[in-house]
Amino acid sequence: MTRVLVNGALGKMGRTTCDAIRAEDDLTLAAAVDTAFADAGGRDAFGIEGVPLYATLAECLEHEQIETAVDFTTPSAVFDNVMACLAAKVNCVVGTTGMSPSQLSEIEAAAAANGSKCFLAPNFAIGAVLMMEASQIIARHMPNCEIVELHHDQKLDAPSGTSLRTAELIAGARESEPPVPGPDGSPARGVIHEGIPIHSVRLPGLVAHQEVIFGGMGQTLSLRHDSISRESFMPGVVLAVRKVAGMDGDLVVGLEKLL
Repeated sequence: MTRVLVNGALGKMGRTTCDAIRAEDDLTLAAAVDTAFADAGGRDAFGIEGVPLYATLAECLEHEQIETAVDFTTPSAVFDNVMACLAAKVNCVVGTTGMSPSQLSEIEAAAAANGSKCFLAPNFAIGAVLMMEASQIIARHMPNCEIVELHHDQKLDAPSGTSLRTAELIAGARESEPPVPGPDGSPARGVIHEGIPIHSVRLPGLVAHQEVIFGGMGQTLSLRHDSISRESFMPGVVLAVRKVAGMDGDLVVGLEKLL
């Protein structure tokens, strides 16, 4: 049984992850961390008996034997969370986006120094990964494209980690980089990342959605993925929890590396 900690356990993704871990025969929910556990109301809201609850990650790591930590917290907290886990020789599965390249380099070095592993995925939905894989094939033949990503109104970062990762994969796959139509960097063009405009939508009622639109002479081709519930991410999360300890590499980014 792999002993798993979920950090951000009272968030929507965190709570869904707790339920998914508890449903697996080879995994056990060894602890849950959330700042809301500092008071009785947060503890009552969790509603799962027999799981140790902690308001801080440091306290949890001090008292519990954890093998893998899953992080669904906030962009401002995730880097420190991961570094603390790696220092405690705890493997990390990270779904929180927003870390910089320099922070990822520090994480990779810390994992190597402590003999632990870190896996990070901008999106844990299998369908979203397949969309990114297909986009790379299309980009070799239709390099002109734009990305529209739509998420719930509580999402803190924009553009999404999924759209940034998609743009990076497309940029690496296409043989030429076409010019961006209109003024580069104009707000009407969204954020330009790797030469690809990304348009972010944040509205209540959405979960996680992305469309990649390719254009060529006399034709367009669109790929779209929709997560209509957070359960769509759980097979990928569980897969990462099972595989993180045996990964090649101290830091691995992208669920496609584990499929």
